[in-house]
Amino acid sequence: MFYIGMDSGSTTTKGVLFSADQLLDKYLIPTGGNPRGAMEEILARFIEKYQLTDANSKLITTGYGRKLIDSDLAITEISCHGKGAEYLQPGIKQVIDIGGQDCKTIQLNGKGTVVEFNMNDRCAAGTGRFVEVMMRTLGEDITKLDQFASIGEPVTINSMCTVFAESEVIGLISKGEKREDIACGVLHSIAKRISSQYSKLRPKRGEEVLFTGGLSRSTQFAEVLSTYVHAPVHTNELSQYAGAIGAAQIGQRKL
Repeated sequence: MFYIGMDSGSTTTKGVLFSADQLLDKYLIPTGGNPRGAMEEILARFIEKYQLTDANSKLITTGYGRKLIDSDLAITEISCHGKGAEYLQPGIKQVIDIGGQDCKTIQLNGKGTVVEFNMNDRCAAGTGRFVEVMMRTLGEDITKLDQFASIGEPVTINSMCTVFAESEVIGLISKGEKREDIACGVLHSIAKRISSQYSKLRPKRGEEVLFTGGLSRSTQFAEVLSTYVHAPVHTNELSQYAGAIGAAQIGQRKL
């Protein structure tokens, strides 16, 4: 039996294919304002490549668009991210997930079950979207974030509202501040906000954190975040797929 885990995010859609506990394949494509279409595209790729049928496969969805496509099971994203984190780093108890439009801090029991969490999905502050807007204002692509910010010294960014922060960045540029210093300052401002959200979980000081979501691709930000949460922050090459992996894992157990 094959299990497809699908995480429909605001920015990207992720799909993974499992057989038993083995990850066979994965896809990540832009959501592009069409979450249903993105999920259908990934599903079609899996079906064609592995000759999947209703009899030999199950589809489990999570994320914002989880109910937009017919699936065998739709699961809330917090549970999926918890189980996905456990798959990526067994025994982990603290998770910070930063996606395109939200930020989640999750506390686990060491076996992938969520104990407590909080989520910021009402404002773009501290999300991938915030970073994207700031980098665009600086005239750089978000894919160059690490090489750009790593050579800078952080300047203070006071506002975390995307609109006001963009104006603040423009003002800093007009004052002659180096763009790399501003980019570095943006990372520090986000890390400070996330650490405040994370502290509400009352984690043990120094306890390891798994960093997931799209922004986890930035090793520079992971380093900055580590200094604010006062703990080692780890990433994984599959961190961006945590939600989809968790969906497949939970689906495999329930179905």
